Amino acid sequence: MTASSPPNARLRLSVMMFLQFFVWGCFFVPLSGYLGEIFADRVGLNTIIGNSYATQTWGGLIAPLFVGLIADRFMNAERVNGILHIIGAGILFYCSTITEPGKLFWGLLAYFLCYMPTLALVNTITFNNIENSDQDFPKIRLWGTVGWIIAGIVIAESIFGLVGFPVLPGISDAGNTSFPMKLSAVVSLIYGVYSFTLPATPPSAKGTPISITKMLGFDAFSLFKDPGFAVFGICSFLICIPLAFYYAMTYSFMGKIAFGDKTASVMALGQVSEVVFMALVPLFFRKLGVKWMLLVGMLSWTLRYAIFGLAFSTPALLVLGIMLHGICYDFFFVTGQLYTDRKAPREIRASAQGLIALITYGAGMLVGNKVLGWWGDRIGLDSSTAEGWNNSAKLFWLMPAGIAFAVAILFAIAFWDKSADKGEMKH
Repeated sequence: MTASSPPNARLRLSVMMFLQFFVWGCFFVPLSGYLGEIFADRVGLNTIIGNSYATQTWGGLIAPLFVGLIADRFMNAERVNGILHIIGAGILFYCSTITEPGKLFWGLLAYFLCYMPTLALVNTITFNNIENSDQDFPKIRLWGTVGWIIAGIVIAESIFGLVGFPVLPGISDAGNTSFPMKLSAVVSLIYGVYSFTLPATPPSAKGTPISITKMLGFDAFSLFKDPGFAVFGICSFLICIPLAFYYAMTYSFMGKIAFGDKTASVMALGQVSEVVFMALVPLFFRKLGVKWMLLVGMLSWTLRYAIFGLAFSTPALLVLGIMLHGICYDFFFVTGQLYTDRKAPREIRASAQGLIALITYGAGMLVGNKVLGWWGDRIGLDSSTAEGWNNSAKLFWLMPAGIAFAVAILFAIAFWDKSADKGEMKH
């Protein structure tokens, strides 16, 4: 945090956040639809999709090491951000030309090794150049969600599936083509150049000793001696296994079953819901407390997948399933971050948050991507056709619904932490 912010800092940082998440959401949401088109005749299509989405997770696992070893020590954060997005633009454009699963896996992995470190970098750039982080950061970060939503609207050429928004002349059903990757690559290049104009953010850890364990959050493992935190950590890992099903397969499912080329914009309603419930988290946190917030989040994943599996012939209910995203994400992940912050001693709070991120979006999602690929192929799901989804949607989605429900029951029985709802728990 700076004593005085650079000129127009909030505007410049808001544009940065918008571009950061536009680039990601533009191609990542419809990726399963595109993979279903180009690999429709391949054996093990669902495994191909799962492995492709797992590249983001691998990038996320390695990102803390990159940020800790290089970005925090040798170069200004805005310059590293610019370099990574320019390199990433070239890689992603190349990925849009690949038609062989193995090559695409390595191409996407190379891209996410560039992209995932920038998620931490944009936070560092923001915090270093605003005066009041509590007030300013949420408003700036909100533009990232707006960027994700706008990406869905552009790709679908539709505002939430209700109103046509023709901005891509000559391109039909863009989500199932390589166009989103190409568009993301072009915007990434522009964003990379723009990054060099951002406020200067010198390396924060220059000259300090290197600690791999601290970068990965391993020095926070002592928190697992606390029974409540141990249950929370284990259940956080387990709930991210079914979570992977949503990110990797919902676009393909919704596109074939209900919404066609409007799917990306309909799915953006999930981010709208996320914004609404983010504003309500403090109220519910005071009313319900940690345990019930986390439990409601887990049960919402169960309900969402049950809707997908049992009511897939009713588009209105599918939209409800999408709009549960605010509860699914905010009630579990935001509450989990607050709980972790309260439980961890001040000196290891950053490491504790890093550890939870590693457990959830790292290990949990990685296992989830493997499970969804195995399960889809095991039940013979043809995720490239409407007939395939009509035949297998129930079996496919009831698997993550069952896992989420089992985790919720485990958490309800095993989690008892009376200190969880106190204002200050540790130091």
